[in-house]
Amino acid sequence: MFKSKFREQVEWVSIKIGILFSKFGIPANVWTVLALAPAFVGLALLYYKMVAWAAVLFFISGFVDAIDGAVARVTHSVSNLGAFLDGVIDRYVEISLYLGLWMYFNNAGIVMPLLPNGAWFILLVFGALMPSFITAYADHKNVVTEPEDHRRMGGLMERSERLDVLLLGMFAAYFNPVWLVYAVMLVTVLCHFTVFQRLLFVVRHHA
Repeated sequence: MFKSKFREQVEWVSIKIGILFSKFGIPANVWTVLALAPAFVGLALLYYKMVAWAAVLFFISGFVDAIDGAVARVTHSVSNLGAFLDGVIDRYVEISLYLGLWMYFNNAGIVMPLLPNGAWFILLVFGALMPSFITAYADHKNVVTEPEDHRRMGGLMERSERLDVLLLGMFAAYFNPVWLVYAVMLVTVLCHFTVFQRLLFVVRHHA
């Protein structure tokens, strides 16, 4: 949602980042893969209940992920393979965060309300993965094929918003874990609301 609302501002920042980091001479696809390293370290830190440091590592991973596309645009090396690789790595990073949070909750003795911890995190994973699947499957089935329409699908809780809310919750959990509980619940519910938004967009577009 944020990127679609403030596309021009995001693009301006991205260009500045691309100009800066292109000076290192590291190809965009290498930056993509490098985002895995801090995410895996963050996963380990969550296992050992070091939630604030884990948030720092996942923030670094997200920043490295932003570098790859910025460098690709500035160096005119944008490719379908790069976009594909970026999407795959994004899923590894995101699932690492959810797995780490689940382990953190269990190891720290945090109990989620209404449903067992495992149920909440299963719902979170499905809610996080389904919006991208809907977009890809609508394109695969020739229901929504134009890139501009894909961008218009949007939704209240896209990937950047999911990670932002969870990272804020992780930093707040350093003072009181209940804030992270609220963050996980909020993201889970709004993820599924985003699924409904995209389904509705596809149905209306096809009609």
